[in-house]
Amino acid sequence: MDVHSAHEKFHVFTGNANRELATRICQHLGQPLGEAEVNSFPDGETFVRINENIRGRDVFIVQPTCPPTNQHLMELFIFMDAARRASAARITAVIPFYGYARQDRKDKPRVPITAKLVANLLVAAGANRVLTMDLHAQQIQGFFDIPVDHLYAAPVFYKHLRTLDLGKLVVVSPDTGSLKMASAYAEMLHASLAIVVKRRFSATEVEATHIIGEVSGKNVLIVDDITESAGTLTSAASLLLKAGAQKIICGVSHAILNDMALDRLKASPIVELITTNTTPQPKDTKGFPLTTLCVAELLGEAIKRISYGESVTSLFRLEEK
Repeated sequence: MDVHSAHEKFHVFTGNANRELATRICQHLGQPLGEAEVNSFPDGETFVRINENIRGRDVFIVQPTCPPTNQHLMELFIFMDAARRASAARITAVIPFYGYARQDRKDKPRVPITAKLVANLLVAAGANRVLTMDLHAQQIQGFFDIPVDHLYAAPVFYKHLRTLDLGKLVVVSPDTGSLKMASAYAEMLHASLAIVVKRRFSATEVEATHIIGEVSGKNVLIVDDITESAGTLTSAASLLLKAGAQKIICGVSHAILNDMALDRLKASPIVELITTNTTPQPKDTKGFPLTTLCVAELLGEAIKRISYGESVTSLFRLEEK
C-alpha cells in the first residue's frame, strides 16, 4: 500500500525567489509547502537540504529567476540536483518568470544566446519538464528537448479588466515585439489596436518615435510581457498623450520594478500599472498605483494537471460572462 496519501501524489517546493507565491499555490492545492532548507554559507555558496522523503515522487520546484537573478538560478539548479539525488521520479522546474529570455538570439557579433544556455543548464541540473508563463520569446520553448508547458497570464488579466470601466478602448503594443500579445488582448477586450515604434539607445534608455493606429480621444491599455526600468512604457505613454489619448493604464505580466522604474512611472501620464505576482512586488511603490493580480490558482491548476497527466490547454480559455 502507498504510504503517501492521495493528495501527496506530488510535492511542491520553493527556493527563496518568491516564497509567497509558492505558499499561495499550495493553499490552492490544499497541501503544505514541501519542507526544505535553502540558505547560503558565509562565502555565498548555496546550500539546499530537502527534509522529507521524495523517493519515487513527482516534484515541482517553484523559482522565478527574478533579481538577484544568478543567485536564484543557482538555488534552482542546486535544488533540482538535491531532488534528483533523493530519487525523485520526475522534477518540474516551475519558473513563473524566465529570466535571460531577452537574450534569445545573436543580434550583435560575439554575444551569447543566454536563454539557450540557461535551458541547457536546467536540463543538466535535473529538470524533466518546465512550467513557465508569458515567455519573452515563444521560440524559447524550442531551446529545450524536454516538455515545456507555457501558460499565459491573459485569463487572469481578462478577469480583472472586465470589471473596469474602460470606455472606448484601444490596446497598444509599446514596440513591435509585443504586437502578438497586444493583438490577443485587443481581440478578447473587443478593442482596436495600435503600435508604438521605438528606438533603443541602451538597456535603460528608449525613445518612442511614432504611432501606427488611432488613439485620439480613446482610453489606452499598453500591454507588454516585462518591464524593469519602465523606459519603454513611459516613453510610449508620453507619445500617446501627445497624440490625444485619454486615460492610460498598463498591463505587464512580469514587473521587476526598481527605484528608477517607480520614479519614471510616477512622473509619467500612466495612471495605473496592472501586473502579476510572478515576481515579488515592492511594498513601497512611492505612491504610484500598482495593482498585483495573483497567478497562484492558474499555476496550481497546471501543476495538478501535469501531475495527473491531464491537459492544460483549457487553462488558456477565457470565461465569457
